Amino acid sequence: MTVRAHACDCDALPHAAHVPTRLLVYARGTHVRQRLAALILAGNLGEAYDDSSHLLSAPSVDAVRALMHALTPLEAEEVHAMPHADGRLHYAEARPLRTWLTRLETTWFPQVAANLRFAYQPIVHANSDVLGFEALMRAQDGDRPVPPLDLLEAATAHDAARALDAQARIGAIQQGVQRLPPGANIFVNFAPSVVYNPDVCLRTTFRACREAQVDPRRLVFEVVETEAYPDLPTLRRVLERYREEGMRVALDDLGAGYASLLYLEALRPDFVKLDRDLVRGVHDADPRVALIGAITRYAHDLGIDVIAEGIETPKELRLALELGVDAIQGYLLARPAHELDPAVLAQAQALVRAHQPAQTVHIDRAAQ
Repeated sequence: MTVRAHACDCDALPHAAHVPTRLLVYARGTHVRQRLAALILAGNLGEAYDDSSHLLSAPSVDAVRALMHALTPLEAEEVHAMPHADGRLHYAEARPLRTWLTRLETTWFPQVAANLRFAYQPIVHANSDVLGFEALMRAQDGDRPVPPLDLLEAATAHDAARALDAQARIGAIQQGVQRLPPGANIFVNFAPSVVYNPDVCLRTTFRACREAQVDPRRLVFEVVETEAYPDLPTLRRVLERYREEGMRVALDDLGAGYASLLYLEALRPDFVKLDRDLVRGVHDADPRVALIGAITRYAHDLGIDVIAEGIETPKELRLALELGVDAIQGYLLARPAHELDPAVLAQAQALVRAHQPAQTVHIDRAAQ
């Protein structure tokens, strides 16, 4: 008997946007149901399906948007919809009406997601060597740049968040191998909440690494999350799976939101990035100086290298180096670019050398 490999929705993006021709709209609360019925019938947007729901025929962006705008925000949160096709309701596809509106507004998503490009921003070590490059997703809808948050929102609406994350990981690796210097480390962002089973969800990423013949030690997978990290055991299992392949891991935004010191101690990543708000506009008399120093020392005690990102001024650069961070990233050094400019990279290294302090609390753990 042939055993079929586990199918995963990470494996492929949708080829086209799935937009239903008929949409059943309903709400749980009596007040909202009545409001919904009055708006649909008054606007000639659809017809009654039963006592508590209505069918929108050929729902358009304008019609659904008008319906949503006529409701208060609290009312809109109670309204859901599901496709009506082939003579039946598709209960498994029930979603908030707001999600269906996003899907209708973003029919460009499959084409845009299939053609991602990546810009690479250098990360320079405190000793001025180039530590690596972070791959940053870029998308275009024709001539219109699509902001990353808009692309992520569209992916969620199209039930393709896992597929987009996988596509982005693979693209970042493949394009980075082609464009970056041989042996350069590539920092690849990923959202851990979309990886429900690392043995299944990460296999396309590992296969792409093998096909690109990239040394796994060059890859650093960086946890990014717009809402919250998943539970600690799940996140630990994902990071351990990367490490089993010889790759390294990083946590982003330490000092803000969910990237807590608890996660730092429990996960022991190879790198941690300080939250931008910790370093933005920092100055000598700033109370954040003590916090940055304490976090950096704590990370070093755990054997973790610290990267200060979002560095935009010489003062921020000087203080970060004085406080012992291991590497620097930010617009002051270089903006993300699709093609590497050796002159820009050399200038970034020179900036770090020029701001190296005479005395620093930096600890060279490699020499210990």
